[in-house]
Amino acid sequence: MPQILDSLPELYRGLFPDFFRREVPVEEKATCNACAMCESSCTNAVAPVDGVSRFFRPDTKCCTYHPRLPNYLVGAILADTDPAMAEGRRRIGEKLTGRVGVTPQWVNPPAKYTLLYGNANRAFGRSTSLLCPYYERTQGNCTIWRYREAVCSTFFCKYVAGADGRKFWMTLKTYLSLAEIQLSRYAVLKLAPEYIHARRDKPEPAGTLLSADDLDERGLPEREYRALWGTWAGREAEFFLAAHSLVAQLGVADLERLLGLDGVIEQTVLERLHRAAVSPTLPATLRFNPDATVRWLPDGSVALGSYSEHDAVALPGAAYALLVEFTGKDSVLATRQRLREQKQADLGEDVLLELYRHRILVEGAEAR
Repeated sequence: MPQILDSLPELYRGLFPDFFRREVPVEEKATCNACAMCESSCTNAVAPVDGVSRFFRPDTKCCTYHPRLPNYLVGAILADTDPAMAEGRRRIGEKLTGRVGVTPQWVNPPAKYTLLYGNANRAFGRSTSLLCPYYERTQGNCTIWRYREAVCSTFFCKYVAGADGRKFWMTLKTYLSLAEIQLSRYAVLKLAPEYIHARRDKPEPAGTLLSADDLDERGLPEREYRALWGTWAGREAEFFLAAHSLVAQLGVADLERLLGLDGVIEQTVLERLHRAAVSPTLPATLRFNPDATVRWLPDGSVALGSYSEHDAVALPGAAYALLVEFTGKDSVLATRQRLREQKQADLGEDVLLELYRHRILVEGAEAR
């Protein structure tokens, strides 16, 4: 199995503690080259349990998100002279030339994009207006994938470990986001301390109105832009390269110091969730989740959904009558014994574990 670090940019191998060398299952259900969420690729698609199609467009897939790139990853892209990174470098260069969302700490999405993304309904994976600017349509891949940020490193449409897998990867996203914030602040403090002293590293307040420049996706007026960048104005690429160089020189102890108590807490939670994702155990009692969605299919099978709108489970129709026998009042062992005696049927532990991971079955009350 791959290590956690294998899902992250190479830069983090010398920064993250030994925990990140632990193994994680391959997320083989989330297939990017033959997108598991595109109708043309889904040979074994399970019908949506609520009747609402959630297939993604094949020309967008899940790349309808504009990442926020920390300064040191921008520098890593610019420093990578591999011909395979040429298109990614070119697109980053265009971002720097356009100056929209470009600050010493981040290359941000445009403010208008953020507003649209935050107020869109069922548009993820389906709207070309939200397509990532680093997505290459012809090949259907990412031009900066080597240096992807927290969200892109940890998003999967489906999880091998179900709900436990999603919790693990989403908590890893929180840890990575914390690292991005603190590492990018560290680089700015070393290179342009006046930016930090002016508290420009703090996020914009919620509800900030968009300006005419925001609406037309123009960069800041020259005077404001130079006030933002100081002596680095006009030398942005040089700044980002320097930020990458600074962060690349850090070690594990340096990162732990930068993340502080927040990092300790997030890693502790990650370790617990990692155990649940890679070494699951079946609860002593189980009950059918009353919040699970159920849809009967034309062939007599049943589609069940719970933890994710993207990941339903299909079972033979006869299995549904067995599932509802799990009420949480008796132990799993006792319920299975009753099914064998009264219905001459059973659900194996591997099936029950998969249903539990999908939260079709949830932990029940204390057994009698």
